[in-house]
Amino acid sequence: MKTAFYIARRYLISKKSVNIINLISGISVAGVTVGTFALVTILSAFNGLEYSIKSMFSSFDPDIKITAAQGKSFGPDQGNFDALRQLSGVATVTPVIEEDAMLRYGVDRTYFATIKGVPANYNEISGLDTSYITSGRFILEAEQIPFAVVGQGVAYYLSVGLNFSDPIHIYTLKKGTSGRPSLSNAFNHNTIYASGVFANQQEIDSKYVLVPFGYAQELFQMENQVSAVEIVLRPGISEDLAKEEISRILGNTFVVKTQFEQHELFYKVMQSEKWVIFFILGFILVIASFNILGSLSMLIIDKKADIATLQSMGANQKLIRTVFLFEGWMISLLGAAFGIILGLIVCWVQIEFGLLKIPGNEGSFIFTAYPVQIRFSDFLAIFLLVSGIGFLAAWYPIRFISGKYLNTPAK
Repeated sequence: MKTAFYIARRYLISKKSVNIINLISGISVAGVTVGTFALVTILSAFNGLEYSIKSMFSSFDPDIKITAAQGKSFGPDQGNFDALRQLSGVATVTPVIEEDAMLRYGVDRTYFATIKGVPANYNEISGLDTSYITSGRFILEAEQIPFAVVGQGVAYYLSVGLNFSDPIHIYTLKKGTSGRPSLSNAFNHNTIYASGVFANQQEIDSKYVLVPFGYAQELFQMENQVSAVEIVLRPGISEDLAKEEISRILGNTFVVKTQFEQHELFYKVMQSEKWVIFFILGFILVIASFNILGSLSMLIIDKKADIATLQSMGANQKLIRTVFLFEGWMISLLGAAFGIILGLIVCWVQIEFGLLKIPGNEGSFIFTAYPVQIRFSDFLAIFLLVSGIGFLAAWYPIRFISGKYLNTPAK
């Protein structure tokens, strides 16, 4: 093996009798380099985007969310929630109310949104801290006066002003009404002033309005009822293990979902997009590796005299084929090394300095530059892919061409 590697290394760096072979070898390395670089940067960009969106979801969504298996609401006494508070991995257990309502602001601005009743210190529980507040402050209750914190999308559609001088009118369906519906007998109406606007993720910003829990109970006529119970786990606790334990305590009358399961379709779509891109770029690498096939074919023809000399010195077919197999592998791995190093440099520069900005951002996103995250698992997958393609690209000319220049036909 050492002999085959030494000869292959000499063939890679030595001057050939035909200069076009050196050129094709250089093009082969460049093609693999570009393909590997594209894989590293694009997959890292997908990782950064996925991580950023997950972090935004995690600041609003709980680690574990518990809802009723049947119906839209349930009483806190229906489950053994006191036992959940005693679990070592549970940090907080928070009942919430979520219901849809029609909002009106000013004279002619209306919008349908989800009112979410939460405790006054929800910003501390959820991680929705001041960095997500784009206007005003996170205040849900002051001197027993309720306030609302409005999602940026909802505020945009309602044209909620910066001074929050006008109240938001909220209309909800009354429970147990009968007869011909009208604004007076079919709807509950209440008002609330906005204290701030938060920006998290578009799906959330355009949907939610946060209000005090007691205000939501009165608005939706849900005394002693909640829509869900949100659980925040302590750092380092596995969501899947916590879910199993919570499900065992509560039984089949409740649905327990982890943060991933709350947005399962979204996460699966992102993963699918990432691996589709991986295989598309992998296919481009396969096309680029045809240069390796051409380079090795011409090298075998160029080294006919060397092959004859090695055979006369006692080299068998296996050794000669191993030489050219190593040659193809070294071309692939050299291009992979250059591509990975170049990709790492570009990703590091983007992480540290954020040179590539999101066009037309103007503060509408939490991040202003394209997010990037480097993952070792991606580099391992890229390395295995390039190695596999390099092996196949080298195996074909060795298997079907080298036999012409060996004393014994290739089998």
